[in-house]
Amino acid sequence: MTATARADAAPAAHPPQPRFCGLDELPEFVAEALWLRPTALLSGGAAHAAIAAAKALPLAAGPLAFAMVELLAPLSSGDVVAALGSIAEIRRWSERSGAGLAARVASQLECLAAPRPAWAGLSLERPLIMGIVNATPDSFSDGGEFLAPERAIAQGRALRAAGADILDIGGESMRPGATPVAPEEEIRRVEPVVRALAGEGAVVSIDTRHALTMDAALAAGARIINDVAALAGDPRALAVAAASRAAVALMHMQGDPQTMQRNPTYRLASHDVVTYLAGRVERCVAAGIARSRIVVDPGIGFGKHAHHNLEIMARLGLLHALGCGVLLGISRKSLIDAVHKAAPKERVPGSLAGALQALAQGVQIVRVHDVAETRQAIATWSAMAEGA
Repeated sequence: MTATARADAAPAAHPPQPRFCGLDELPEFVAEALWLRPTALLSGGAAHAAIAAAKALPLAAGPLAFAMVELLAPLSSGDVVAALGSIAEIRRWSERSGAGLAARVASQLECLAAPRPAWAGLSLERPLIMGIVNATPDSFSDGGEFLAPERAIAQGRALRAAGADILDIGGESMRPGATPVAPEEEIRRVEPVVRALAGEGAVVSIDTRHALTMDAALAAGARIINDVAALAGDPRALAVAAASRAAVALMHMQGDPQTMQRNPTYRLASHDVVTYLAGRVERCVAAGIARSRIVVDPGIGFGKHAHHNLEIMARLGLLHALGCGVLLGISRKSLIDAVHKAAPKERVPGSLAGALQALAQGVQIVRVHDVAETRQAIATWSAMAEGA
């Protein structure tokens, strides 16, 4: 699940914003596409006190709480409108607006606050680190350094020793314009790596959009399917995931690696992404994949220019309304280069900034190349957040 050094074809621009209104000034909008974003986030003692006073709700039952909500909804014209309010104000407004809207708001508030069950056997009560192992010849970040199975296995061991909770093994580069890899070749690259690392007790994720590769990796011991196509790219992918007991990561991508950076277009990227992922989650649940097995990923750099990515990063909390865990991959991506010029291996500071921005919005899993540095940053941030 990679992106090139220049995946964001447009320079970093001021992210587009919705049109803000007061709650009672909102024009008629598409109610079934309304989403709530937790904001006014609190941590430490302030969070506990606000929850106890019924002034805030816990965010996914984690260490953060939210005291206000940003409401986002599209108009029939395609524009997106927004309004801010306290939790109590949002509830009262929705109840005045009819039973259907009140039910949607109540459901989303419940999803925002509810605890997340363990995923792939791992608790989501603390941040998890997913370490990246690219068994590819053309990854933007390491240029084929771990193509040989023995080198990929050694890298997986090193990342695990550095503190990775999950090892994500990929055999096909997803950088824009990359040549597709046949499943048979992908399996040749990843199967020995998955088998070796899973055999040593590692929690292994297979980063693939191909059902054949999913089958092979699961047979070799993988416990997670991480699909950039959200189980929609291969006709058999959904059935393979449903028949397995594997955990699943669903990512948003507009287009495919061959086309995704040509002209990505959104009304408001964060709203479009959460709406798409909601549809994929419901499709998976209907196919027999329990919601507790699913996490969602907004797909930073996949069919998005820099200004789209920046707006998504500012509104990551929207994804909690889906009631699933949230995974973010921003490590070494070209969004960092768009903000501050740097080659992929020089983007560690920007990668850490992105990871901490995610944690500050309750994201439970970060997918990274630089595990030791991320582990230190998370430990320090967590201690500081709990200090007040």
